Amino acid sequence: MALRNAVMAALLEGEASGYDLAKGFDATVANFWTATPQQLYRELERMEAEGLVTARLVEQRRRPNKRLFSLTEAGREAVRAYTAEPLGRPAVIRDELLVKVQCADAGDVEAVRAAVLERMEWATAKLARYERIRQRLLGGRSEEAYFAEAERVGPYLTLLRGMSFERENLQWGDMALRRLDQRAKTITQKID
Repeated sequence: MALRNAVMAALLEGEASGYDLAKGFDATVANFWTATPQQLYRELERMEAEGLVTARLVEQRRRPNKRLFSLTEAGREAVRAYTAEPLGRPAVIRDELLVKVQCADAGDVEAVRAAVLERMEWATAKLARYERIRQRLLGGRSEEAYFAEAERVGPYLTLLRGMSFERENLQWGDMALRRLDQRAKTITQKID
């Protein structure tokens, strides 16, 4: 998937500045796609040149002027075309933590444990942030009411996937810590 598709997905929420997109990327598509602000600005410039987005200048008194981007009809058509394309190959996991865990038997097990714990802290924080977003989207409604009434359900569905991913990270982390501790006890007993 290209960054432009994630940017178009974020712009489906409405007009936004590059800064707002960079800041809000965490709340909209970061559970499945990440990008730096520089990457976002470069992509917005390319998309504007290709006619997928349009920008309007908003003058501000105490801050620099800003450009607000929105999807053009060509951009909306690009979204329709993108969603109709067949999926590419499934994503592969490229995770440094898993490489460290793979090396735990020959490496510093305590450092690996600390890395697993750190990942669990990140997952916990992300899950809490996702839950706040979920509550904001629901606005006091049940999920059933949300799905029946909401103008767009895609953001909620991807949020649920992100929450599921972080819960799985926590479950895996608990299991990995238990197994590393069990392994350390077994090795200690063999030495004694």
